[in-house]
Amino acid sequence: MSWRPDVAERPDDRVIEDRVLRQLAEAILFEGLGSIEAAPGDRRLHWRLGARRFRATGTLGPFGRPRLAVPIEMAADGGWRDAPLAELVDALPAAPEHRARLLAELRQTVALCRWNAETLPAPERRALPFAVLDGALWEGHPYHPCFKARTGFTLDDHARYGPEAAQAFRLDWLALPRSVVAAALPGDEDAFWRGMLGADWDVLVGRLREAGHSPASHAVLPVHPWQMRHLAETEPLRSRLAQGNAVALGPAGPRYRASQSLRTLHPCDDPLAPSVKLSLSVVSTSSLRLLDPHFVLTAPALSDWLARIVAGDPLLARMQTLREDAAVIADHDGRLAAIWRESPVLAPGEAAVPFNALCATEPDGTTFVAPWLARHGLAAWLDRLVEVAVLPVWHLLVAHGVGLEAHGQNMILVHRDGWPERVILRDFHESAEYAPDFLRDVPPVPDLGAIDPAHAGPPDDRFHAMRSAATLAELVTDSLFVFNLNEITHLLGRRHGLDEAGFWAGLGRRLRRHAAEHGLTDRLARLGVGTPRLRVEALLARKLGLEEARCSRQVPNALFPSPLTLLRTGS
Repeated sequence: MSWRPDVAERPDDRVIEDRVLRQLAEAILFEGLGSIEAAPGDRRLHWRLGARRFRATGTLGPFGRPRLAVPIEMAADGGWRDAPLAELVDALPAAPEHRARLLAELRQTVALCRWNAETLPAPERRALPFAVLDGALWEGHPYHPCFKARTGFTLDDHARYGPEAAQAFRLDWLALPRSVVAAALPGDEDAFWRGMLGADWDVLVGRLREAGHSPASHAVLPVHPWQMRHLAETEPLRSRLAQGNAVALGPAGPRYRASQSLRTLHPCDDPLAPSVKLSLSVVSTSSLRLLDPHFVLTAPALSDWLARIVAGDPLLARMQTLREDAAVIADHDGRLAAIWRESPVLAPGEAAVPFNALCATEPDGTTFVAPWLARHGLAAWLDRLVEVAVLPVWHLLVAHGVGLEAHGQNMILVHRDGWPERVILRDFHESAEYAPDFLRDVPPVPDLGAIDPAHAGPPDDRFHAMRSAATLAELVTDSLFVFNLNEITHLLGRRHGLDEAGFWAGLGRRLRRHAAEHGLTDRLARLGVGTPRLRVEALLARKLGLEEARCSRQVPNALFPSPLTLLRTGS
């Protein structure tokens, strides 16, 4: 039996590496990097990578997602043996430097998982408040094999700043000449900092004056303590600090803990205080966790626009967005930047969980949602989940022409004793998209080009504006269905008897019915999601530096059968 990412147990080294190996093999097959071969009489999946042949027990699930079990085996000496991680990586069709980097990140993932297993007790999570639970979802990305790489972090850094250890820390503060700092703050700057820092704002101003500067000449911004240490040892900040042009003001302000996304920090002492997202020069999962400079200062305007759209549609009454209402950046290179985001506000009796908690398993081996399903029933609970969490995201796309990257970390389910009540969406500054000629019933789009010139000009699919409705739809079908809800239904199928194929076909009918009931059938057709295959992003291929044509993939559409199938079934 393989260790799956939804099992919160204390695995040994072999089991940890098995998970990394399995997810790597699943990504290879899903992204078409290996050629699946027929093996008559063998129920295992066989595939070829270059001259090497591999096999594993498994099936292809909805959207063609491979679901494998260890061992992963490779052909050798006329037989089969367990495939070492290094040999599977070495067989990949990528440049040697990319393969070497991938292998290092996979080994770092194993090392950090081993540290967690050896050092920390597996947490009981069902009763945890939202912000604490967000950091206690140790499982990491259920698809990407580098789900806990954190390249740049030592084990000491992992213990100090990783979400698993849940250590509280204060932010470091840096003062720089105003000419290199830009901000988008709600109202007066001094009032903002005083509201954020309280009496510590006067402490920081005092430290700045002791260094020979003042708030008139220098602006301040928060820096993750790891990032501060890293940048202080490199140029240009090292020279700036030595010359006195930049001033390290030290730690101050409220205490924070890392969320599961590592660079987003939740306040420890006031659950209603905003979270803050900071730049980190750390490779986590698939990318360097800086803040793209073109998406920092535009965040408040964009998230306010989204909130107004949601508030203006009664059919979105069960959806809420968390505004990103303040931002600051230095040097416009993304290494020093911060975005503040609202925290969830709950009514009495409500609780909130990150959406990826729904596919987690607790230390006793039961699924996180097991008590909820026992109380409400699988069919009723899942139907309600679709109603309050899936349909609002889909309606925003079809009715208004706005797509959100609704993956498991970006969605929050609000519930009462496990019964889904509403959904909260977050993290829009880089991932919310719209197609200008597909927008309908929305306030005027903010002039993002006036905030950052990179957003000016016609849509080119690089920023928030997409050139077509079909391109816009890919963001939602990819994140919400292929990589998010798919993980939940896979767990429910394995552990609670859900008919996965039946669920997905039924969901497709429900989406078509929703369009018909609200006069959206023509708009649904423009999205191009009724085709037999959907385009999804190929995360591993992109990490391997492959050509752009290989960084996306056509997969079977589990939602909408082909027209021929519809004629045969009479649907």
